[in-house]
Amino acid sequence: MTQMPQTPLLDRVQNPSDLRKLEDRELPQLARELRDEMIDAVSRTGGHLGAGLGVVELTIAIHSVFNTPDDRLIFDVGHQCYPHKILTGRRDRIRTLRQEDGLSGFTRRAESEYDPFGAAHSSTSISAGLGMAVAAELDNADRRVIAVIGDGAMSAGMAYEALNNAGALDARLIVILNDNDMSIAPPTGAMSAYLARLASGRTYMGFRDFGKKLTAYLGKKVDRAITRAVEHARGYVTGGTMFEEMGFYHIGPIDGHSFEHLLPVLRNVRDNAQGPVLIHVVTQKGKGYPPAEAAADKYHGVNKFDVITGAQTKVKPNAPSYTSVFADALVQEATLDDKIVGITAAMPNGTGLDKLQEFFPKRCFDVGIAEQHAVTFAAGLAAEGYKPFAALYSTFLQRAYDQVVHDVAIQGLPVRFPIDRAGFVGADGPTHAGSFDTAFLATLPGFVVMAASDEAELKHMVRTAAAYDLGPISFRYPRGEGVGVELPERGQILEIGKGRVVKQGSKVALLSFGTRLADSLAAAEDLDAAGLSTTVADARFAKPLDHDLIRQLAAHHEMLITIEEGSVGGFGSQVMQFLATEGLLDNGLKIRSLVMPDIWMEQAKPEAMNARAGLDRAGIVQTVFRTLGHGRIVEAAS
Repeated sequence: MTQMPQTPLLDRVQNPSDLRKLEDRELPQLARELRDEMIDAVSRTGGHLGAGLGVVELTIAIHSVFNTPDDRLIFDVGHQCYPHKILTGRRDRIRTLRQEDGLSGFTRRAESEYDPFGAAHSSTSISAGLGMAVAAELDNADRRVIAVIGDGAMSAGMAYEALNNAGALDARLIVILNDNDMSIAPPTGAMSAYLARLASGRTYMGFRDFGKKLTAYLGKKVDRAITRAVEHARGYVTGGTMFEEMGFYHIGPIDGHSFEHLLPVLRNVRDNAQGPVLIHVVTQKGKGYPPAEAAADKYHGVNKFDVITGAQTKVKPNAPSYTSVFADALVQEATLDDKIVGITAAMPNGTGLDKLQEFFPKRCFDVGIAEQHAVTFAAGLAAEGYKPFAALYSTFLQRAYDQVVHDVAIQGLPVRFPIDRAGFVGADGPTHAGSFDTAFLATLPGFVVMAASDEAELKHMVRTAAAYDLGPISFRYPRGEGVGVELPERGQILEIGKGRVVKQGSKVALLSFGTRLADSLAAAEDLDAAGLSTTVADARFAKPLDHDLIRQLAAHHEMLITIEEGSVGGFGSQVMQFLATEGLLDNGLKIRSLVMPDIWMEQAKPEAMNARAGLDRAGIVQTVFRTLGHGRIVEAAS
């Protein structure tokens, strides 16, 4: 008699309530199926693979033990949330990850009730979780709050601010520290798991609470003595940690891939813990997929790939990436100037500073996920005569704005800010778009704000920044490859505040800031063909503005359009302010400012996002036609 094939367990799990109907002995099989499903999905879409593979068992265990979504589960950053999405009603859409109109690559409140807090930037989970825990207390709600945070995210000061506050409030908050780099302490096998179960049990927690009540009754001197005795004894059991000093009950480390270890501890904490608890779980990034386990980066972020071999799809670039051009130019300048140093906040590969690290290891500093510290650290170096390049993504520089203002700009310190991922970034969506850097830096007195229109200009700006010692200076450039221009052997030092005319015309002036220059030149071809002679200029600087260039464009053209891949309030606003102040709008000049739309632009390919924003060739042409009333030309062009 032929035995019918067994229905996969994953097919029976539409949401966590289905998961909670499974027996403990079935969970390892579910983990294998969930891991396979995730690998297959990401092989088709690309995305963050290694982190999710490392938390498969942990994600299953949390949803199995806790009553989500009533109990709140918050993932820090969100790189590891793919298994969570599959288990929470989104399996049918998991192959749309990071695609246009598809699932976000991060947790997102608008996407599911199982995502109580949106993530994408690091180190926010404990703060958000504490807010939810306090809200539950104020509501007299019997609700657990679980924040899962990685050991990398724990390098940020915000995480410790939240831990300190949670300990002071004695909040009912569960923090799970997912240690996937063995950076704190390794598990110690069966004995460690046994001691973790013991420490999370009712008896031990009851003894600890009894000790607290007793010492409160006997007085402060005895309180200190007994507290030390209890914690000293606890040190023999699980090891004293700084988390205990911050008011957290610390459990672990435990094996994050063992349900025999995870389930008893989580159930004990669920049933017995009244104050803040930190569970230290050790996992392996890339777990269960040999190519990921063997890779140096554990397949943190991948392109589409072959599931069998693990080989990633590689698109041969037509030109070097902006990041690599910056990296090579910085190494070149650092070779000639031993005062140049590089600073990155846990993104050496992403920013290209790994190349500087290779050549000058003592002059390159990775400070971890700590952008605020990175900026003030750079300020300290600048104060001592060094030339720091604090290379950060635009979206992450936002996290250090106070330090940029107070520690750098007010003091006039010559910190250099290479700003990567400026503009639309595609699949990572609005949380990672570089939208606001021009706006928030150009408002600061004494700041020089540049944007590279192509990779050759980027080399010029690296050298210009290296040579500039009068105050802070920034230059922005996008993700991805350049436009394929010929690169100079070494960059030139640009005259501060001076742009350039790239193409001369007489009726329409297009003033581009940054990499919209190529589309501006293409649009000028269409406008010329339609009988509208067009000038194209590369502003280079949003601050200080090239006043002479703007006066010339305003005086000799019927229409002026500023174009930038940034938010309102940036370059175009600076130009408009200057024109208004100078009275240059009084002569009937038609002016328009093309910027990113005032919405959170959803994920898509960058070229599609620019088209939607009206910042591409067609969008520029349409703006000119609409403004000048060339309706028939618009119809013909379309």
